[in-house]
Amino acid sequence: MSEVNLWEIEDALAEKGIKVVCGVDEAGRGPLAGPVCAAAVILPSHLELPGLNDSKKLTDKKRRELYPIIKEQAIAYGIGFASEEEIDEINILQATFLAMQRAIDQLEGKAEFALIDGNREKDFGLPVMTVVKGDSRSASIAAASVLAKVARDDVMLAMAEEYPEYGFEIHKGYGTKAHYAALREHGASKIHRKTFLKKFYESGK
Repeated sequence: MSEVNLWEIEDALAEKGIKVVCGVDEAGRGPLAGPVCAAAVILPSHLELPGLNDSKKLTDKKRRELYPIIKEQAIAYGIGFASEEEIDEINILQATFLAMQRAIDQLEGKAEFALIDGNREKDFGLPVMTVVKGDSRSASIAAASVLAKVARDDVMLAMAEEYPEYGFEIHKGYGTKAHYAALREHGASKIHRKTFLKKFYESGK
């Protein structure tokens, strides 16, 4: 099986005269606690980032190796969050878009086009293209995926120190058996997404 060309989409856009493209991805849509994070990244064309072939398959160690390299070598990048309160208020999809907008805004207008991971489109103030499984098809999106994942993990590691009873350092807020057990014992913390816990409490598990 031949290796995917992570620059194919960006190259096709460049042929149409669209040179400055940002990739956008999120981390943390599914967890029961903590913020959702998004990153936007503009990479120099054909920047070599060994191991970036599919960021979802990367180990934490590899992501953390790539994280400072991406930040150092990117033309521009932004990392945005939407809080658990915002998630509860406007729902997770809209909160994800809000985090993406905050990340794109940090690029200070440098991008002329955005590649968004997934299949949901929104007006971010510049032309966009959604790319399903974009973090394994686009270098820009893959780089954004790494930044978003590591940035969010770091938030949850900090939250683990503040709320040690939940084990956030292990599951990063996702709904594991241990996390549900901690919720039954301790109840919800300030950083839990109340809208994500409704079914849990209604079921009486």
